Amino acid sequence: MKRALLALLTALLAVSGCSSAHDSHGTYVFTDPTEPGTVIPAADRLPAGTFTGDLLDGGTIGTDDLKGKVSLLNFWASWCGPCRIESPQLDLLYRELKSTGVEFVGVDTKDARSNAQSFVHDFKITYPIVFDEQGEIAIRLGDLPARGLPFSVLLDKAGKVAAVYVGLVTPKDLQGPLDSLTAEQKR
Repeated sequence: MKRALLALLTALLAVSGCSSAHDSHGTYVFTDPTEPGTVIPAADRLPAGTFTGDLLDGGTIGTDDLKGKVSLLNFWASWCGPCRIESPQLDLLYRELKSTGVEFVGVDTKDARSNAQSFVHDFKITYPIVFDEQGEIAIRLGDLPARGLPFSVLLDKAGKVAAVYVGLVTPKDLQGPLDSLTAEQKR
């Protein structure tokens, strides 16, 4: 009975639109995923929580570095099968959009650093990768659904959560939302 109820709740979350709550500081708290290809209306967006993370290749990056840019944060791990499909596709999209000011950041979570480095090397990933072994960034951004990988978060130029996509996303899923958010950025 418990498994059936859990399956029903999971299915309801999967088909529902994105909604969010806010914490006592008025920042985003995840409640439901966003339908692929869509974004949260600008008036309904809430600021993401803040983070700073160590990059695999040295240095740091955080929410302050992303302000003023449309940003995709993709959460993955080297042991994640769908991530092996998604990450190279995201890198191709990143290379196409990099000159437009769109930023991609991979967040390697619940993984070993050496495995993450091998993954990035083997798949020739060029966007910055944060190493987040403990999975803290997902919590800081808004209690994101870190129980399954991959998942992605779109931030608008103001650092507000424009979408949270749970599961594998394709460049086709992202193109419309990125175009829409980039157009907002030009206003």
